[in-house]
Amino acid sequence: MEHFVVSARKYRPETFEDVVGQRAITNTLLNAINNDHLAQALLFTGPRGVGKTSCARILAKKINQDATDDETTDFAFNIFELDAASNNSVDDIRNLTDQVRIPPQSGKYKVYIIDEVHMLSQAAFNAFLKTLEEPPKHAIFILATTEKHKIIPTILSRCQIFDFKRITVGDIKEHLAEIAKKEGVNADEDALHIIAQKADGAMRDALSTYDRVVSFSGNNLTREAVTENLNVLDYETFFKTTDLLLENNIPEALIYFNEILAKGFDGQHFIAGLASHFRDLMVSKNQQTIALLEVGERTKSKYFEQSQATSYTFLQEGIDLANTCDFNYKLSQNQRLHVELCLMKLASLTDPNSTEKKKIKHNILSPEEVKKTSSGFSKSTNDQPSTEKVVEKASDKRKFETEDKTLKPSPPQDVDNKSTEAISSQAETTKPTEAKSEEKQLAEEPQEKIKPSLKDLPKKVNGLSIKSIQEKKRLKEQQKKDKPEEEKLTAEFTEEDMLKAWKDYMQVLSDNGSKIVASVMGTSKPKLDGHVIKLELPNESMKLNLLQDQGELMRFLKDKLQNTLISLDITVNHKSEKKYVYTPREKFEKLRDKNPNLELLRTTFDLDI
Repeated sequence: MEHFVVSARKYRPETFEDVVGQRAITNTLLNAINNDHLAQALLFTGPRGVGKTSCARILAKKINQDATDDETTDFAFNIFELDAASNNSVDDIRNLTDQVRIPPQSGKYKVYIIDEVHMLSQAAFNAFLKTLEEPPKHAIFILATTEKHKIIPTILSRCQIFDFKRITVGDIKEHLAEIAKKEGVNADEDALHIIAQKADGAMRDALSTYDRVVSFSGNNLTREAVTENLNVLDYETFFKTTDLLLENNIPEALIYFNEILAKGFDGQHFIAGLASHFRDLMVSKNQQTIALLEVGERTKSKYFEQSQATSYTFLQEGIDLANTCDFNYKLSQNQRLHVELCLMKLASLTDPNSTEKKKIKHNILSPEEVKKTSSGFSKSTNDQPSTEKVVEKASDKRKFETEDKTLKPSPPQDVDNKSTEAISSQAETTKPTEAKSEEKQLAEEPQEKIKPSLKDLPKKVNGLSIKSIQEKKRLKEQQKKDKPEEEKLTAEFTEEDMLKAWKDYMQVLSDNGSKIVASVMGTSKPKLDGHVIKLELPNESMKLNLLQDQGELMRFLKDKLQNTLISLDITVNHKSEKKYVYTPREKFEKLRDKNPNLELLRTTFDLDI
């Protein structure tokens, strides 16, 4: 059996023209050699499998060949490769510096290639500094690494740095197509594209994957064989999923997702791929951006066809939902349910029944509800037929007033009662002749929908700060100014009547769950001075709690005592504030004053406080 050589070694570049995807670097190195402008310390950095070591070997061979003009001469003795991952000690670097002093026996240069140079220890770096800064004329150092940030700055400053980039999907696919042609393999374009995507910019990974897939499928390399062998989700999976979502077919979408999981795929990999698919569909909707798709022509036409069946709104919301699901996937306790919920939401985006459910329901009465209300009252009252249309007109007018009132923070039941009272009262007072004239006017003039203005909207205030309390108080005062002046009541009352009304409001607060304000009101007994109710509290916090409810309290007292001249004066007795005990020692002394036997109990049993 003939010995098999992997493609990564078999098709390793021999010249700078064979290097794929690094045209800028190879041209720079060629010009430097031709112009005799090559630095003595070079640093090749970049991702794995992009050609760093290959370029270093080509460069080492090229500079000695140009010196002799003999391509048959072997300069292997002039090239030294050192793996810094296994030779990272100070002694290894000292052996290297000792060899540097010896000039080459043939050729012009000695080239030292140090691979994975970031693995050198700190002491080895320091031992290498002087030689790297002032090497002999016949020595050239080429350092290669995938992690430039781990190299100390003193080394970086002594090197000419070349940053190798990731190889594009198109370049990898073209190179694989050339190798497949040389090997006699019939490779599908989409199959090579999937391999190039899987390689993530590394040519060595792409060639290794290619060998593996060819071993699986033989000389006929198809997209189905590649997806099955590499265990990746191909385009057809996301095309079918998107079709099911556009059809609002939730059951089939969940069944298809279950089949994907049964094949061993991860739910996060699926939802991330679906988000990328939505992005590709959005790119395909515009002829200018369709060039951003890194797919074959046949697949690109499929993207274009499906993009015409989707809307920008669906794609934008779909990308947002899929990305949110991908972000929260690791945090979810039930990850499968998390993805299934996302699929349900995606399938509901284009469902008209679902969008109706999503609409925000306002408290504004609709015209149908107002008509039902008006027709119900018209049936219950035995009015003449000529007044029925007047009732409808009155209900239409009252509807606009109801909409304005619902914008204010008031219960909707009050709105309905007021509107029905207004309808019945207006229907009774309207004369038949006026009804006919108004009916005619309604037929001539089309009704215009009155929209509430921004100034009618209620102002929302956050209730978690002192500033919000002041704002609420200001809004209440503003509402008082907007309301008509109340009727002045001057009924006489005694202090006993005031105390009874005070206790009644405390009971109302307790029933409503406002225990704190009720306890503050019961802290001390209020006193009556004319029409002024004076209350003394022990601290400022109690005063603040009562001030927040002062408006409701005064309205209750004025209504209960039938006197609008009542006012409340709250003061704080700072001396009484000292009476509160806080420490365990003070609590014990307070209780001991009330019961001296506690001291006897403590001393008898030798208790500690």
